[in-house]
Amino acid sequence: MKNILFFGDSLTAGYGLPAADSFPAQIQQKLDAAGLQYRALNYGVSGETSAGGRQRLPSVLARQAPDIFVLALGANDGLRGIAVRETVANLRYILTEVRRQFPQAQLVLAGLEFPFDLGPLGVPGLARYAQEFAGLFRSLAEAEGIAFVPSLLAGVLGRPQLNLPDRVHPNAAGQRLLAANVWTVLEPLLQVAA
Repeated sequence: MKNILFFGDSLTAGYGLPAADSFPAQIQQKLDAAGLQYRALNYGVSGETSAGGRQRLPSVLARQAPDIFVLALGANDGLRGIAVRETVANLRYILTEVRRQFPQAQLVLAGLEFPFDLGPLGVPGLARYAQEFAGLFRSLAEAEGIAFVPSLLAGVLGRPQLNLPDRVHPNAAGQRLLAANVWTVLEPLLQVAA
């Protein structure tokens, strides 16, 4: 069995839902249905920032060797207004460290954007920050030459019927869409790695 590590925050963990509803569990169902010998391992921790992920990474890599590593961190950085350059530095460190320890592992970065429109809040610079934040993921994926999920939350963002009452975290139906968004990028990699 090969390992796919999903390293993220509450979006990966499946906040507020049974574990079987998280998008990594949904990916496991797709893997099983396709007869692919992979284990989807969910290393999502609610509330985690990119800095927290950077600190947690060594213990995760000591436990599991990734054949594919899917990085989906940064949403909490954005919500806390952490400087984009800090988020980029932390995400780059995580990718570099996985590549250093497991040079054969394929890397995937999931793009994120704010779960709500910051413009109407009227805080100067907030809309520009949101734009820079959303752009950092594609730039980093291109610079690192890795696979890229353009938007983890595509089709879910801003749709109340696909989110929990907090309107930030996807419900079970929303998690299925997250799985579909990731699967579009992941599936071709599985054919290469098989």
